Amino acid sequence: MSSRNQEVSSTHLPVRDDWLSQTSEDILEPGLPIIDPHHHIWDRPGWRYMIDDIANDLASGHNIIATVFVQCQSMHRADGPEEMAPVGETEFVNGVAAIGASGLYGKQRLCAGIVGHADLTLGKAVKPILEAHIRAGGGRFRGIRHISAWDKDDRLNSKSYPVRRGLLADPGFRTGFAELEKLNLSFDAWLYHPQIDDLTDLAQNFPETTIILDHCGGPLGLGEYAEASTNVFKSWKNSIEKLADCRNVNVKLGGLGMRINGYDFHEKPVPPSSNELAKAWFPFIDTCIQAFGPDRCMFESNFPVDKGSYSYPIFWNACKKLANNFGIEEKEYLFSKTAAEVYRIDLG
Repeated sequence: MSSRNQEVSSTHLPVRDDWLSQTSEDILEPGLPIIDPHHHIWDRPGWRYMIDDIANDLASGHNIIATVFVQCQSMHRADGPEEMAPVGETEFVNGVAAIGASGLYGKQRLCAGIVGHADLTLGKAVKPILEAHIRAGGGRFRGIRHISAWDKDDRLNSKSYPVRRGLLADPGFRTGFAELEKLNLSFDAWLYHPQIDDLTDLAQNFPETTIILDHCGGPLGLGEYAEASTNVFKSWKNSIEKLADCRNVNVKLGGLGMRINGYDFHEKPVPPSSNELAKAWFPFIDTCIQAFGPDRCMFESNFPVDKGSYSYPIFWNACKKLANNFGIEEKEYLFSKTAAEVYRIDLG
């Protein structure tokens, strides 16, 4: 991570296509099947990433066979009960998946899995919302992400996702969380590394619920964390290894291109190469794989959020270099099989 105390902000980095185009590489292992288990689709003021945009990234040369959409407050319903508004996102994404299934935007199965949002603090009252998601998903709905990322430095907290401290331990949240297992739904966890131990406690109390830790557990590299990067890694690693003892938890390898991670790739005149990314990320990626094992790890793009730091083809080249010392079966898990098993995507 950058050794400088960068300006603290949780705002996503802007995507600059002209800047990204300056770095290009031959595609490594172009035949290796990949499921991208974490991307978004949205139409926001000044930032559009819709089906044609993601299809363009997916067609960059890597063998992307399927993807999983993860909630991002996209196309929520404008009318009706507020708690049902996120179902509109699932309706929208299922439509995108249906368009993708036509083959007009490539051979990959776009949004083969859908992860939506429901307010789990509603307790048992969240059940009809979960059931509405399942109906709206057309057989593709797989789980919920209720973001819990919070830090004592409020400048690191997203204004778009207000979160109160200690959410994962909240009794109402846990009552709602208990409904996931009943409906065979998984839980995607997006939090910051000081909160990983909270997730471990949650996983221990709900051992039959599949949990996916997003973005390597959110190692922070801004503010006071930039000045204590060595201690950050040690603390993060200790928490990751404890979490890995929970067999119901899987981890996504990626999401390290955000401002909060503290890297300064976006400040360079030329975008990073896959070698630069692999070198910078190796301690985090290797720790996760050694702790969880390849069969509980999956590489993820987190696009378009991470697109502010590097392009899609460069990212996957970096992942392949990070997995270079693993065997064929282990690579299969890292790039497709873990994602297929966790999100129940039929590869047949």
